[in-house]
Amino acid sequence: MEEEIKGLKSIPSSKISRAAKIVGTGAKVGGNYIKYFAKKTFDSSVSKESLHEDNAQDIYKTLSEMKGSALKVAQMMSMDDQVLPKSYQEKFSMAQYNAPALSFPLILKTFQQSLGKKPLDIFDDFSKNAIHAASIGQVHKARKGEHEYAVKIQYPGVANSISSDLKLIKPFASQLLKMKSSDMNMYLEELESKLIEETNYNLELEQSNYISKACAQISGLKFSNYYPEFSSNRILTMDWLEGKMFPDFIKTNPSQEVRNKIGQSMWDFYLYQMKVLRMVHADPHPGNFIVNDQNELCPLDFGCVKEIPADFFDNYFQLLKADVFNDEIKLYDLYENLDFFKKEDTEAQKEMLKGLYKEMISLLAKPFHTASFDFGDDTFFKQIYEFGESISKNKEIRSINAARSSKHAIYIMRTFFGLYSLLNQLKAKVELNYTLD
Repeated sequence: MEEEIKGLKSIPSSKISRAAKIVGTGAKVGGNYIKYFAKKTFDSSVSKESLHEDNAQDIYKTLSEMKGSALKVAQMMSMDDQVLPKSYQEKFSMAQYNAPALSFPLILKTFQQSLGKKPLDIFDDFSKNAIHAASIGQVHKARKGEHEYAVKIQYPGVANSISSDLKLIKPFASQLLKMKSSDMNMYLEELESKLIEETNYNLELEQSNYISKACAQISGLKFSNYYPEFSSNRILTMDWLEGKMFPDFIKTNPSQEVRNKIGQSMWDFYLYQMKVLRMVHADPHPGNFIVNDQNELCPLDFGCVKEIPADFFDNYFQLLKADVFNDEIKLYDLYENLDFFKKEDTEAQKEMLKGLYKEMISLLAKPFHTASFDFGDDTFFKQIYEFGESISKNKEIRSINAARSSKHAIYIMRTFFGLYSLLNQLKAKVELNYTLD
């Protein structure tokens, strides 16, 4: 009989209790700063990394206990090497699939409320311990007859606390991202709309079926089937897929041939969605992929899917074309169409921003300017890192760091750089295969 592992026994659900968690953490962070400066006074060799480690530990602990959108934001920020200090990135990345799980009695209550039955009223076997736990829900393994299922159960109260949580963590996020709180509104509005969708498991089931069937012809991919009869708005049941989580697969040191094969499947999966489906699995982090024994890539969790409006696609994806990149007049028109400039920008600021945008786009578009691209080339990612560093240290740029670009760019940029990061971890070389015409 499976021994139950103790998990979190409760989640703060009211606005007051969740706010108290954030306020308490703010006090701890303040205390960490006092301790750091006190140590620094007597020992000049004390590095700021110790401060980052203490703060990352305290903030992650609180967000893990809160679950939901608060923890989701931490997960999203962990995907970008340029957003957070290393200590935060390492700690927050645990939210991808290795966050603290909830205890079984709490999950059992959610299951009964959602489906009106206990797990063993439906399945012959059901794991008391979560197999994976992330920001919005956790996965349990079930069996009915000879068939095995993955059952994703949403944490209680997550859907109802999205708006208030984002307001609570806005000060933390703006400080970590070095962005004015007032300039984060556009990003938070887009984030809120996607998080609301992510908590709707009926919508995820529809999106999962549509994308998996549309992409079934792409070589090297394997998808779960989904079961509406065992699902609801807060429960999602799918096939159990055997294999290694993406980070664990990388640790097996696969051959370059296998790396390229899996990388090509991943690249084709994303480019097909963007170009043909005009919607994309916009959560490309290591916790959302499994690699099975046949070296097939198994995408998971279609809760975060971004639809790409036609007018945005027609402008944004023009930026990635080599001939357009070399046409200054065309580039400027695209910047205007995509709201890269603000009305209050001076001509001098626009000239500075044009240079900045061109450098950024040159990095984003580089894989599209050759027939194949080696994502194992760390010099490319060093360029991305150095660009991010230069932006963060440029006072003139920070002084005009208002929210820019279409709101649709938020998840598309996240998707591209998340994809690039996964392919870099894989050290894969891929063929372009899809043009952007």
